[in-house]
Amino acid sequence: MNAVSRRTTGPVKKYRSIFISDLHLGFRGCQADRLLDFLVHTESEFLYLAGDIFDGWEMKKRPYWPPEHQEVVKMILHKAANGTRVIYTPGNHDECARDFCGHSFDNIMVRDTVTHTTADNKKLLVLHGDQFDTVVQVSPLLAHIGSSMYGKLLMLNRLVNGCRRLMGKPYWSLAAHLKHKVKNVVSYIGRFEEAVINSTRSQQLDGVVCGHIHHAEITQFGDTLYCNTGDWVESCTALIEQPNGSLEILRWVDESQRHGTLADEQALPKAA
Repeated sequence: MNAVSRRTTGPVKKYRSIFISDLHLGFRGCQADRLLDFLVHTESEFLYLAGDIFDGWEMKKRPYWPPEHQEVVKMILHKAANGTRVIYTPGNHDECARDFCGHSFDNIMVRDTVTHTTADNKKLLVLHGDQFDTVVQVSPLLAHIGSSMYGKLLMLNRLVNGCRRLMGKPYWSLAAHLKHKVKNVVSYIGRFEEAVINSTRSQQLDGVVCGHIHHAEITQFGDTLYCNTGDWVESCTALIEQPNGSLEILRWVDESQRHGTLADEQALPKAA
């Protein structure tokens, strides 16, 4: 029985566009079951995969590809084959895919960056965002060390949430909590956002959609809109565009609990 057939029935939400990033398929911290639940219960005209869809860094160290991760790929291919316009802008963890920018495979367009026009005619730059990360650009080794430490933090996150589940408490992201509390991380996020906004303004666009820093947000900086899709290892978030062009952050942990689309025993990723 595959991951789709195991899940409970629930409403299918329809949007004009969906933007997701930082799935990190191939990484033990990927919440693939939640992600698949999201893909099954949403439809859109456009689906943007804004980088770090696969985690090449982790798979080089220790291959990991469970059935749930394959089911996610199958669902994306299914959407592409059935009319959804899928656009993939690779990131630093799946940077090998950048060799194929400008090409299309199985109805999925691969681009380094792309401009999306919303229903209310706003021009939004879509890209992963690592292009503006000085740590990744200047010191790849430091970036890899940080990625390894982050993986250990997510393992602790699973243990914490295992205890919370036994106590009847909902999912809570330890990693996200610490990011909001640590001053240096907050400062880093601010510098990243500033660099992205400045680049967007120089291209005379209305806004930008990116990922990379695992921090979902919609903020207006003067005349420029900044949107970050978040991730699917901590917060399980997506940026969605409604038919009228309005943009929102969708937190799937809340949605799945509200509508009962994900069975309780599947609510947390299993420890390796």
